[in-house]
Amino acid sequence: MAMDNLAPGSEISGHRVLDKYLEGGMAALYRVAAPDGEIRLLKLPKLGFGSHSSCFAGFEVEQISLSRLSGPHVPHLYASGEHEGSPFLICEHLGTDSLAARIENAPLRPSDTARLGAALAVALSALHRQGVVHHDLKPSHVFFRPGGEAVLIDFGLACHGQLPDLVQDEADKPLGTPAYISPEQLRGRRCDPRSDIFALGIVLYAMATGRLPFGSPTSLAGTSRRMYFDCTPPRRINPDCPDWLQEIILHCLEVNVELRYGSAAQVANDLAHPEQVVVSDRGERRHSRGLHVALRRGWRYLFGLSPGPLPPAAQLTRAPHLLVAIDTADTDENLQSALRRAVKQLAAAAPDWRITCVTVLDPSLLAGMEDAPEIGRSAHTETLIALHHWAQPLELPVEKLRFHVLEGGDAAARIMDYARAHHVDQVVLGARGSSQLRRLLGSVSARVAAEAPCTVTVVRTP
Repeated sequence: MAMDNLAPGSEISGHRVLDKYLEGGMAALYRVAAPDGEIRLLKLPKLGFGSHSSCFAGFEVEQISLSRLSGPHVPHLYASGEHEGSPFLICEHLGTDSLAARIENAPLRPSDTARLGAALAVALSALHRQGVVHHDLKPSHVFFRPGGEAVLIDFGLACHGQLPDLVQDEADKPLGTPAYISPEQLRGRRCDPRSDIFALGIVLYAMATGRLPFGSPTSLAGTSRRMYFDCTPPRRINPDCPDWLQEIILHCLEVNVELRYGSAAQVANDLAHPEQVVVSDRGERRHSRGLHVALRRGWRYLFGLSPGPLPPAAQLTRAPHLLVAIDTADTDENLQSALRRAVKQLAAAAPDWRITCVTVLDPSLLAGMEDAPEIGRSAHTETLIALHHWAQPLELPVEKLRFHVLEGGDAAARIMDYARAHHVDQVVLGARGSSQLRRLLGSVSARVAAEAPCTVTVVRTP
C-alpha cells in the first residue's frame, strides 16, 4: 500500500483512515478517526519520484516546530513518527473556517480588517515568542477557533531561531509563496520575525482592498520588484480605507526591515486601538513614491547596505513593550521624575521599543451619583489628558507612545490583565505616593511585582 494513497480503513498510530481530505504538491492530508472517535488530520509528505528535494526537510521542520510549539494559535500535535518507511504526523482538525474563506468578498469593512488582522498578529506574536518564524503566512494558512483565536498551519518553511535551518540547507532558490514573500527572503535571508510582519501587511492589504499589493508574480524578476518599488497605497484603490489602517499596512510593508514594526504585538496593539495610531506620510499617501526611492533601494542592496536578519529572540529584545503605570493624582514630583528617568533609560536601550502609559479609574466611586455617566466620561477624558501631560517631559517620539485609561476597582488586577492581553515585556511603576487612590487600594506596586506575568521595575524615592 503506497503511503501517499492510503485506503479507507487503514490504521496508523491507532488512528483509522476515513478519506483523503486534501492533496497538494508537497503533501497529502487524510481525515482519520482517533480511538475515541474524534476526527483528526493525518499528513504525509510526497517522497516519490519527482518530489522536490526539500520536501522531506520541510516535513521534518514541521514535525519539529509543532512538537515545540504550544498554545491556542497552533494545531495540537497528537502523534508523529514513521510508518512503512514514510514520516507522518497527526494533528488537530481545525474545520473550514479559514481566513481565505472569510476574505473571498474583500474589501472588508475597516473594523473587520482590524479585528481579523489583530487576531492574526496576536498569533504571530505567540509564534515569535516561542522562537519560530513561519515564513509562509497567507490566508489559506490561517484558521479560526470558535472563540476567534487565529491558528497558524503549515510550518514546512518555518525557521527556529535556535536550531539549524534545515529547509535553507536544501534550497536552491528563494523560499515562500511569491505573492507574500518578503524582500529579505528573496535575498536568501531567513529567520527574522519581521519577514512575517511583511506578509501580515500583504494579508491586511488584501483584506482592505480586495487585491494583492504586488500581484501574483510567476517569475523571480516579477517577485523582485517589491525590493525596489512601492505598492499602490490602499486608499487609492479603496477610498473607504481609513488613514490609520493605511498607516498600519504600509508600516508592515516597508522594504527596509528596520523601518517595519518591531514586533507583531505592536501591530496587534495598533489594530486593536486605531484611535491611538499616529498617522504619518504613510497614512496620507495617495501615490506610489517615485523612481528616486527605487534607485536608493537598489543602491542599498547592490552595496550590501541592507541590514541582516535577526532571529526572534534577538529582535524581540530590540522591541520591548513597556507598560508605565501612573497614578495621575500623585503629587510627589520626585517620584514622577524618577519614574520618567527610568522610562527614558529603558527606551534608550532598545531601538524598536513601544511605551504604553496607563492609569486606573474606579467607576464604583461614582455609584449612586445622579450624573454618574457624564461625570465618568469627563473623568476619563481629563485622566487621558493628564497621561499625555505626564509623558511630555520624556521628549520621546509621539508615534511610539500610547495612552490608555483602564477602569476597575482593583488597580493591580487591571494593570496585570492589560499586560497579559497586550504582550507587555516590562511594567514600570512607582512604589510611593500619598494619593487618595493609593490609600484606598493599598500597595499596587507590591502586588504587581509579585504577580505580573513579565518583568517589573519598581521605582522608589528616598
